[in-house]
Amino acid sequence: MLFQVGGQGTRPTFFEMAAAQQLPSSLRAALTYSLGVLALRRPFIHKILDYEDECFALLTLVLETHSLRTTDGSFAESLYGLRRRAVKIKVKGDNKGPDAREEINHTGLKKRQKVLSVVFLVILPYLRSKLHSIYNKEREAALQASLWGTEDERFGDTDYFDGGGNSIVSTSSSDTEESVRDRLRKKIHKIVAACYPWIHAGNEGLSFAYQLLYLLDATGFYSLGLHALGIHVCRATGQELMDTSSRISKIRSRERERLRGPPWLKAVQSALLSCAYGVLDYAQTGLIAAVFFFKMMEWWYQSAEERMSAPTVYPPPPPPPPPKVAKEGIPLPTDRTLCPLCSQKRANPSVVAVSGLVFCYSCVFRYVSQYKRCPVTLMPATVDHIRRLFHDV
Repeated sequence: MLFQVGGQGTRPTFFEMAAAQQLPSSLRAALTYSLGVLALRRPFIHKILDYEDECFALLTLVLETHSLRTTDGSFAESLYGLRRRAVKIKVKGDNKGPDAREEINHTGLKKRQKVLSVVFLVILPYLRSKLHSIYNKEREAALQASLWGTEDERFGDTDYFDGGGNSIVSTSSSDTEESVRDRLRKKIHKIVAACYPWIHAGNEGLSFAYQLLYLLDATGFYSLGLHALGIHVCRATGQELMDTSSRISKIRSRERERLRGPPWLKAVQSALLSCAYGVLDYAQTGLIAAVFFFKMMEWWYQSAEERMSAPTVYPPPPPPPPPKVAKEGIPLPTDRTLCPLCSQKRANPSVVAVSGLVFCYSCVFRYVSQYKRCPVTLMPATVDHIRRLFHDV
């Protein structure tokens, strides 16, 4: 079986489809990089970066809607000269006989297919990005809890001592009831964290299967979304490319004819439409220039030596040996999250700098203030060697 690598026929090659699929991610990286550079001099741009997913989804919504309306293809597909066509499969001959053949006819996109194409191109990637961010936050929170304990355990009720060790200042954190909305949000986040890996793995597996079948010429659908919509991506003919500009001008003139109102109002509306069309045209050209600029800068900042040979990576040095437990010292518990002094979950964890062992702050402060040594290794220590361990939540 031969792979299709040439440019013959209306069927796009695998590399054309892969390039069109990767263009939105490259475009987003270019815009994020450009805004990050501009934000160094204009701090208000950071507000845009805080809502990166929403801003990029709004931008792609405008571009994809305009492109599907004028060219019957997505923004990336139209740049590669590709068009979307609805598929109608007709079976010739006996349906059950061996001589039955399938005839595939391509027609223009219906309005329902264009709307669903926008959903698959804009809304689903936006939801996937939000789910991915929620999953990352929950995974980091679970890792923090396994290492340092939960928030309540780390910042619960604790007795603090003054420098002399004589007076005790008891501080208690007030228990605040969570609202129903917060509890529901946390439950949803936990469900997302549990289900997202399986959803992501299934999506990636199906994408790989469809791409492999498309490469082997076993199917005409490049992805599951195109298969669900019943759409083939075809290479546009020369006549279709030439008719695109005339089609766009007809659509714009038709929209100007729909304007209602006095002559002066029509003139204002027509001027606003012309400005909007000009902004769209310049935006498409500017976005492509941004992608090429991003790739050029990425190549420019790589030195020739880095491209020719990778730098030598040495293995990291081995960690220092663990502190030895003294014979008369307090033994270490098997559970690393327990305090060796009180054998309970560590509250406000603190480390003794001379040994590197972690205890409860109140326990180790009381012990070191009285015995002037580490409880486990019996190495000389003072209260100045106690370091509180803080962690951003």
